[in-house]
Amino acid sequence: MKTLGLLGGMSWESTVSYYQALNRGVQARLGGLHSAKVILHSVDFAEIERLQHQGEWVATGALLAQAAQGLEKAGAEGLMIGTNTMHKVAPQIEAAVGIPLLHIADATGRKLQAEGIDTVALLGTQFTMEQGFYRERLTQHFGIEVRIPDAEARARIHRVIYDELCQGQVKEASRTDFVAIIEALHRDGAQGAILGCTEIALLVGPRHTHVPLFDTTALHAAAAVDWALTP
Repeated sequence: MKTLGLLGGMSWESTVSYYQALNRGVQARLGGLHSAKVILHSVDFAEIERLQHQGEWVATGALLAQAAQGLEKAGAEGLMIGTNTMHKVAPQIEAAVGIPLLHIADATGRKLQAEGIDTVALLGTQFTMEQGFYRERLTQHFGIEVRIPDAEARARIHRVIYDELCQGQVKEASRTDFVAIIEALHRDGAQGAILGCTEIALLVGPRHTHVPLFDTTALHAAAAVDWALTP
């Protein structure tokens, strides 16, 4: 089994989900007392969040690149960024290390292709929804059309992520809003919805809507387990 390096803490709420999914995935495959070999660097998210909203992406990339180098030195053989948004600086992080980066959009794109999805809705932070780094990767590498909510809905989703979910608050009113946004996009032609922030699955799941949901945390972790267990 190969050792995974996880850049976490963005937020720590979803990093818990990552750690559970990685270990449960390995145990399901190998049985018994087996668990994932994981080296975790958990950042102080307040510093990252401040830089994000100031548009200081190179600075955020430098912080995570340094952390990634530490994971590599500690013995990580593959790297995960435990957040969709910070894949914006994935190229900067990849350039700083000599181990492969397991990209969250690739894990999502492969699942969408396998499910025959060619038009999908994307919910996430405003950075993920509005900037091209995530949507364009899905379109260019997997031929998938990505649709996003309108500006008002994007602002609402962004606020809920930072002000509620990243702080451990799961509110029924926000769930109702998210489901309404997802189902409106579905009516407009999206065949499913990407939960494109690692916290959204804490709020919305398959029991809340008939629309097919693609949980990026679960998909990323499953792809990492496959990679770690492949000789």
